[in-house]
Amino acid sequence: MVTRVTGGGWPRQGRLLPWEETEGKPAYLAPGSEDSRLGRLADAVERAQLHDAAVVLTHASAVLADRDAAARELRFTAERLRECLVATTRVARSRGARLGMPPEGP
Repeated sequence: MVTRVTGGGWPRQGRLLPWEETEGKPAYLAPGSEDSRLGRLADAVERAQLHDAAVVLTHASAVLADRDAAARELRFTAERLRECLVATTRVARSRGARLGMPPEGP
């Protein structure tokens, strides 16, 4: 069910999944499998990632508003924001590709 793309290419068809393969390479859902168990799992994972990003953003706003926030807390918050940004960027790329938009950025 997963389509592999080598050489850094972008599949003409196939959905970019919200996780990577074990080697750290992008994972893709084979065309025509959008309503499969794996496709529904990808939908659920994307929803959870977007929800988590909203929660982290709310927390980050509170931390940044606190002028007395410790460096350790600021670093922790920045790390969580980076994780959420990676996940939400992947969701955006996947959804954009399904709309026929080419990927942008690194």
